[in-house]
Amino acid sequence: MAATQTMIFALDDTDHSFYALEWTLDHFFAAPQSLFKLIIVHVKTTPTSVVGLAGPGTSDVLVLVEKDIKKTAQRVCEKAKQLCDAKRVSDVTFDVIEGDARNVLCDAVDKHHATVLVMGSHGYGAFKRAVLGSVSDYCSHHARSSVMIVKKPKTKN
Repeated sequence: MAATQTMIFALDDTDHSFYALEWTLDHFFAAPQSLFKLIIVHVKTTPTSVVGLAGPGTSDVLVLVEKDIKKTAQRVCEKAKQLCDAKRVSDVTFDVIEGDARNVLCDAVDKHHATVLVMGSHGYGAFKRAVLGSVSDYCSHHARSSVMIVKKPKTKN
């Protein structure tokens, strides 16, 4: 039997990300014995990156924002755990890390010696991608592993 490899899955709170997680579970973890150990990484933003305030009362606002960010991370991870349970994938590790998603994900690949990094595509067009930047584009160029980007099919009108 081949040695177990590590797969990092980048999870955020979008439908695209949960579609990609379900697709990944169906295609890589449906067999009784998977070749991969799954580590789901959720990157939470720092409160200061969300709030651009300074002055009196800033610390109170930062505390509230931090609380909201933690609650979102817990909700996202719980939803992912439920999906994994429904797909009968139990050997999953969750890692919630604060920082810039691009750097956190590339660092997670290095830390866990991952073979592959999997993430969903938000489906941004060229203009939005140029303005906002693309985590998947950055990781595909900088991660020291293969990067698989799972795209949610577009609905036809």
